[in-house]
Amino acid sequence: MSDRKSTPGTGAAPPAPGTRTGAPALPREALEIAAGYAFPGPALDLGALLWDGTCLPDAQIRVPLSMLNRHGLVAGATGTGKTKTLQLIAEQLSAQGVPVFLADVKGDLSGIAAPGQQNDKVRSRAAEVHQRWTGTGFPAEFLALGGIGHGVPVRATITSFGPVLLSKVLQLNRTQEQSLGLIFHYADTKGLELVDLKDLRAVVAFLTSEEGRTELKDIGGLSTATAGVILRSLTAFEAEGMGDFFGEPEFDTAELLRTAPDGRGLVSVLELSAVQDRPRLFSTFLMWLLADLFHDLPEVGDADRPKLVFFFDEAHLLFDEASKAFLEAITRTVRLIRSKGVGVFFVTQTPKDVPAEVLGQLGNRVQHALRAFTPDDQKALGATVKTFPDSPYDLEELLTGLGTGEAVVTVLSEKGAPTPVAATRLRAPESLMGPIAAEELDRAVTASALHERYAQAVDRESAYERLQEPRGGKGPDETTGERRPGKGPDEIAGEPRRGKGPDEITGAGGRGTPSRGKAEKDESVVEQVVGSGMFKSLARSVGTQIGREITRSLFGTARRRR
Repeated sequence: MSDRKSTPGTGAAPPAPGTRTGAPALPREALEIAAGYAFPGPALDLGALLWDGTCLPDAQIRVPLSMLNRHGLVAGATGTGKTKTLQLIAEQLSAQGVPVFLADVKGDLSGIAAPGQQNDKVRSRAAEVHQRWTGTGFPAEFLALGGIGHGVPVRATITSFGPVLLSKVLQLNRTQEQSLGLIFHYADTKGLELVDLKDLRAVVAFLTSEEGRTELKDIGGLSTATAGVILRSLTAFEAEGMGDFFGEPEFDTAELLRTAPDGRGLVSVLELSAVQDRPRLFSTFLMWLLADLFHDLPEVGDADRPKLVFFFDEAHLLFDEASKAFLEAITRTVRLIRSKGVGVFFVTQTPKDVPAEVLGQLGNRVQHALRAFTPDDQKALGATVKTFPDSPYDLEELLTGLGTGEAVVTVLSEKGAPTPVAATRLRAPESLMGPIAAEELDRAVTASALHERYAQAVDRESAYERLQEPRGGKGPDETTGERRPGKGPDEIAGEPRRGKGPDEITGAGGRGTPSRGKAEKDESVVEQVVGSGMFKSLARSVGTQIGREITRSLFGTARRRR
């Protein structure tokens, strides 16, 4: 193999018109690289090989579909084309029947639902990489965290979110996190449902009151000072408008696994641009989505295609100031969720943004250009180069010379071995490279079947309402006129709920026996209600009312069955 290093934009000139450019004419080094991407099974086409500054369209760079659950990294400086790479991969996954989840931090991924617009740049790129480009829109579902922005609201209950993730959002220290865990444990065992922030505040206030302060005495207790920190954090958190993210109906992550009627995978786009100034919140919410999927999905082993590919944008925010225990939980979740058919792609600027324990599990890499303007940039560049396998490229020179829409790629072959490092000119996405009009987006949201299930927030009886009675006592007895004492938490746990049931909240289904003429219609309504995210959220919560402690996971999130 030649000792000469190669960098895009230098070296041999393009072949003269009419010259045959078939694979046998490729340089030996390029042939060796291309051979590493000649997969016989289903694969995604990323682009064409770059060698000595020339795009070689006969040397196609691909990633096996079966390896997309082995996780990946898309990295690069701002403006180098990371978003378009996500779009390109998501399109091809959808076309092959694989559902996709996209975190849309900048608000420009909604265009995946609309056909792309051909122009000179698109035509030129397609010709360079031998792409048969056709403007195509893909089936998409638009979501919005807490309903802030354009999309179906995504909410979580406080109980489901759990103490570990909530502690990160509230920026609690280790001692305060442990105390919050005790509060959740108490609420779980007493059947006090923590649906929203006011429920959690009510339980904390009760546990520091005269009647409640002995409740946690046998398991460490809750200091007044720690409780005060937690309450102040909750108050400030809600004052910043964060209350909308917690409540019911809770979003069922099984919605992310759907396919469209034509067999293509549904692309779920979670708009985060409206909350991008709250990075700790949205990054932790994304981790909740992953953790919820992890707990509920069955093991599938090595399947021929993933069940879902999850793109985690601005991934560095998840790891910033994370405790050792938190990082260990992330690492374990990422490692084990692969066997459940879920692939996770972290999207960030440099590989050093991702801890080594997580980075070591990312077998598929698409590295866009890096900048080296400062000593710190140079250090990051050197660290990035060391994460790639040996190659004939001078990677330090290559990574600083890549153009927009070009990247260094290495993936896992169908046998699970790393492919050779390949400088790649990427294909152009076939959907719209930019957001669709706001009016069109709103129409798509209201037309979605999920809109009816999740759009309307529900505030039913939970811990807050149930603790108001024992703290203040009951009103006078109608017979004796004497004030009746309030019930304690143990009595509350055994009481049936007085709040509205699923039928009353949704307005579906009533009492009585349906007539035969309406049986088929009523049955379909019942099926819709029982299958809805709202019903599942409420039904799961009913189980806490009998005083059974919730089983919690690595992140302290609540397990649930579908």
